[in-house]
Amino acid sequence: MATTDAPTVMPPLPHPPGTAIEVRNRFDGRWARGFEVVAADAAGYRVRRLSDGNELPTRFGDADVRPEKPKRRSGTWWY
Repeated sequence: MATTDAPTVMPPLPHPPGTAIEVRNRFDGRWARGFEVVAADAAGYRVRRLSDGNELPTRFGDADVRPEKPKRRSGTWWY
């Protein structure tokens, strides 16, 4: 019997590369903004800090990444 290796197909990423995201701070659990997705694979998301362009040395799972929320305008009560 011949076996064939079927290519592994990953489902579409919820946060494709270039998406502005917030990441969960592993020390206090708060969300930090100013990041973007570099790439993603089975090990998690590779993330870049926008302030200096450096990629973080660790990967983040789905629970630790979310789309960046729009900034609220200050000085107006309806925002």
